[in-house]
Amino acid sequence: MTNTNNAPYKTEFKQLSEMKHYVGKELGISNWHSISQEQINAFAKVTGDNQWIHTDPEMAATHSPYKTTVVHGFFILSLIPKFCNETFAFLDVNMGINYGLDKVRFMRATKVASPVRAKVSLMEFTPIPAGAKYKLEIVFELEDEKKPACIAEFIGLAYLDKP
Repeated sequence: MTNTNNAPYKTEFKQLSEMKHYVGKELGISNWHSISQEQINAFAKVTGDNQWIHTDPEMAATHSPYKTTVVHGFFILSLIPKFCNETFAFLDVNMGINYGLDKVRFMRATKVASPVRAKVSLMEFTPIPAGAKYKLEIVFELEDEKKPACIAEFIGLAYLDKP
């Protein structure tokens, strides 16, 4: 599917094997999502990453080059399942597994409340017994910014109910 208007869309695969025809192509664009200070604080609490640049708006306003708090890089990466769910779907897959990340490049800080979305493209597709291994390129775009927040290569596994 070619998306000429840059609007959110999702590719659905009736059969996992159809995905092989999308190598090198965009699978979808997610909706915009704004990350609140409350989400940043909750992530900091869970991970123990309480750096002032993330959690202290007053210090950030004084000392940060961005003059506001910024989102943890790993918080951005934690949005991968959400954005994958918004950009593609397998209708015959019984189980999906987050296999990991290959490469991650943080290009720009994401300021609190900045709208972020993902453009997801398929880089590789390899059949495996009872399923497939695939690699996605996920570009985390920031609204009104030319440079993305992050570009990640995500590896996933999808398993069918029957081989």
